[in-house]
Amino acid sequence: MTLPPPERLNVSEYFLGDRIAEGHEGRRALLTDAGAHTYGDVQTLANRYGNALRAAGLRPEERVLLALPDGVDFVGAFFGILRAGGVVIMLNPQLGAEQIRYFYAYSGARMALVDAAGAAPFHEAAGDMRHAPMLLEVGGDAFARELAAATTELDPWPTHRDDPAIWLFSGGTTGHPKGVVQPHRSYVNTTVRYGHGILGITPDDVTLSVPKLFFGYATGINLLFPFSVGATAALFPERCTAETLFEKIEAFRPTLLVNVPTMVSHLLDHPGAARRDLSSLRLSTSAGEALPEELHRRWNETFGVPLLDGLGTSEMWHIFISNRPGDVRPGTLGKVVPGYDVEVRDDDGRALPPGEVGRMWVRGGSRAIGYWRHHDKTLEAFQGAWYASGDMISLDAEGWVRYRGRADDMLKVSGRWLSPRELEDCLLGHPAVREVAVVGVEDERGLVKPHAFVVAADGVEAGDALEAEIQAWVRERLEPYKYPRRVRFLEEFPRTHLGKVDRGKLARG
Repeated sequence: MTLPPPERLNVSEYFLGDRIAEGHEGRRALLTDAGAHTYGDVQTLANRYGNALRAAGLRPEERVLLALPDGVDFVGAFFGILRAGGVVIMLNPQLGAEQIRYFYAYSGARMALVDAAGAAPFHEAAGDMRHAPMLLEVGGDAFARELAAATTELDPWPTHRDDPAIWLFSGGTTGHPKGVVQPHRSYVNTTVRYGHGILGITPDDVTLSVPKLFFGYATGINLLFPFSVGATAALFPERCTAETLFEKIEAFRPTLLVNVPTMVSHLLDHPGAARRDLSSLRLSTSAGEALPEELHRRWNETFGVPLLDGLGTSEMWHIFISNRPGDVRPGTLGKVVPGYDVEVRDDDGRALPPGEVGRMWVRGGSRAIGYWRHHDKTLEAFQGAWYASGDMISLDAEGWVRYRGRADDMLKVSGRWLSPRELEDCLLGHPAVREVAVVGVEDERGLVKPHAFVVAADGVEAGDALEAEIQAWVRERLEPYKYPRRVRFLEEFPRTHLGKVDRGKLARG
């Protein structure tokens, strides 16, 4: 497909309907522990979902929250929403009620598709909200009957290439994520530029992902990219551990692994890692957080599978800087993907010379429409054709890009943004915590993890038991990756000459 895409574009047709039109309905589309599903199976399920949602009252351009574990129903619902003309908002199905309530209120979604087995917090979040979405429980008897009764024919809604298609989320200093509204055209552009141009994905590929499909990085490489060429995506719903991942690689025989640095580290530290069979893999990607050079070196020595580090943002949907097969430089993000432009600029927006560290500015055909209900931040971040990121990078004369951190205080943990303020607010709710400061500390592998420095309340005994209690407190209230890996107790905080907590000194130990 040539760029730009046609004016009338619905990505459910580009990624799924076109495979049927090409006569590939019998090709394997999905691979799970329960078996394989063809493109024809997925199309039939997507049409049922689209028709069932329309029957329930969904109208074109309305938003639908999709909070399902990875599996056939996630994919069928994802494409069904789009075929019906709706807008997909993907959520982690493991969220707690308080977080869900925020997304209900912020998104104004018409409906929410949730897993029946994990629906309780979604019902709790609705509570007495006046405008909570209609909850449809996938796997429940009621919705199963509606889905079975839905017809299997559905023409895709004639969306425009610039209509909203999918929301992604970007962190903010308030701790509340901002909705990044991406149009249909973005998903086609990055698929062609990066999925085809850099990864070279073919119909013979089988993809497997560490991150789950609600994470845009995985949505691309483990769903949309393979579907664009008639390849196969392997899915599993359970939490990804090193042992689970080794088992899935050996069972599914993927050719392309979607990885993150934290899991790279876990795989390398697993007993007997060098004896595990990764021979099916032709490539592994890494993104979501900076990949330390030492980890990259160990990966190469242990597994020998080309590992392509790269960088993308929600505002540009996916990866636009990447190492290439046969052209990898550990410690760098690689080079700019053809079709994108990246510049390094100072705080005033002036371009900096090669080698200088500054803010990353990027432009290309996958730029978002803007942030939902954040007009001022949209104007600040989207400058004409450019997106002015908070990421700090350097770009040398040969075009190699190195990641240099964030311009603000956000931490990237396990590939996702964490606001120290959000974690601090949670910790301050614990009765034993009088004061707290959260900072990012590099572990022995060079990965950044949140550490909480706590001044305990009077009369409280600080120690290992309290540390475990505080960590459990956070796990019950926030997403699992946000818990502090260490809780360190201090008598008082070091402070700057202005009386502020000296976070730099805390991070340095």
